[in-house]
Amino acid sequence: MTPASRSSSSADDELRLPRSPGVIRRFWSRHPRTADVLIAIFCLLLTLGPANAFSRLAPPATGIAAMWPVTGPLVVGLSVLGCAGLLLRRRFPVLVFAGGVVVVLASLFAPAPIGGPLLCFAAYAVAVYRSARVCLIVAAIAATLVLGAAVPLGVSGAIPSTIAWNAIVGETFGIVLGGLIGANVGNRKRYVAALIERSRQLVIERDQQALLAASGERERIARELHDIVAHSLTVMVALAEGVAASSDPERTRPGASAIAATGRGALRDMRATLGVLRDADAPPLTPLVRDTTAETVASARAAGYEATLTVAGDPAALGAATQLAVSRVVQEGVTNAMRHATGARRIDVSVAYGPDEVAVEVTDDGDPVDATTPGGYGLRGLRERVELAGGRVSAGRRHGRGWRVRAALPRRDEDRVRSEENE
Repeated sequence: MTPASRSSSSADDELRLPRSPGVIRRFWSRHPRTADVLIAIFCLLLTLGPANAFSRLAPPATGIAAMWPVTGPLVVGLSVLGCAGLLLRRRFPVLVFAGGVVVVLASLFAPAPIGGPLLCFAAYAVAVYRSARVCLIVAAIAATLVLGAAVPLGVSGAIPSTIAWNAIVGETFGIVLGGLIGANVGNRKRYVAALIERSRQLVIERDQQALLAASGERERIARELHDIVAHSLTVMVALAEGVAASSDPERTRPGASAIAATGRGALRDMRATLGVLRDADAPPLTPLVRDTTAETVASARAAGYEATLTVAGDPAALGAATQLAVSRVVQEGVTNAMRHATGARRIDVSVAYGPDEVAVEVTDDGDPVDATTPGGYGLRGLRERVELAGGRVSAGRRHGRGWRVRAALPRRDEDRVRSEENE
């Protein structure tokens, strides 16, 4: 089953429509074929009922009506076929209406006025199952044909004037009545169908938005867990290797203390993140915003690297998103240098706070991994975080030896952020 079909079935399950009001309406909606048969029989009885009285009439002496013994079977046959065509009015309403016009034209040759609700039901079907515009067009064509046939025959005396007037007035009234009722029912039916379809689309869009929101939340959780775990474990591994390489307890004591402090900090951040995830009433996960630039450089220095931090400009009142992005750029650059730069001994971090932009650069002097190797979760998450802050980031080899991570972020102070939110 495809995602689209799953969404469609989910939408159908949640659209609980009320039952149609009334016993008769519910019966007709559940048994449409039975309703069509009853309508066809009713229409046939009203159409052919007057033909029973023709046998008691005196044979007409002149006119087309004198040919009734010959034309009668043809008129009756066309009437039966036209009424039987009502069984197909839902699928072919225009064709059924055309058959009804043929029956009306044939009834002009009867010896007395006859008629029935055939065109009324046919016009109703066209308005309901096609549109009011199509019904108006076919009604105009039918009226023109009936008028164009009845008037010349009545004026010339070929048929009695009563038959001509009966065809013109009676069938026109039936077409108008069926068209008006059908247009009202059809428009309401199409309006309800449009509402149901719109509701189904809204349910599908809601499910899609929920999936997108869940996917975005998973990505945010992955970024936060990576930032918390990867850097802390990298520092702890480097410190543990240094402790293992020394046999002097006095020299290894600061390294062991640093390992414990790093682990406690990682556990603190992890508990805070998991606490938000476990709380059902908590808002969506937001990063723990604090400036960890100095801590990151200090942890690299404790792991035995010659780590330097150069800060230029005033970082005061910096926006939370920008401050978080700066801290994560430094953290990811230092972590990658410690994990992947073979033979690296020096890590240089520089942060320049300008009036409109914050420039961050992390460099090392080691041999980096192959440049053709695709970036892992760290660089991908870093790029996503910097782009969310409106900045840009690049990472690549330095000229000669080493690796460089460089990011440029637009400076958004807290006062400016508040003013934009208020607007």
